[in-house]
Amino acid sequence: MSNPTQLRYSKEHEWLSPAEDGVATIGITAHAADALGDVVYVQLPEVGDTVTAGESCGELESTKSVSDLYSPVTGEVVAANQDVVDDPALVNSAPFEGGWLFKVRISDEPEDLLSADEYTAFTAG
Repeated sequence: MSNPTQLRYSKEHEWLSPAEDGVATIGITAHAADALGDVVYVQLPEVGDTVTAGESCGELESTKSVSDLYSPVTGEVVAANQDVVDDPALVNSAPFEGGWLFKVRISDEPEDLLSADEYTAFTAG
């Protein structure tokens, strides 16, 4: 699966949509979903929580392991995807669509987010 070019990516394997009215959607990449295996449990930050770029804000549990979820930006959580909490397999089946994780009103965005091509090169290495 190719990485959508309109998104930006973190080295922790999260993606970030372009912000609309200051709000961006965050999820994990197909590469991360494949590496995790079948996701069976998702713990997301709650609406109103403040997340900090590069810091853990939740967990993804698969049949293989438990992995921290990191926020690629700093800001306030304005939505959490209840569909993914109810059906964690969406993370595997639609990581860039229905498997999004949460939305953040961005207050600070790091300079080191990657383009789709940069992320593809990063994961190929």
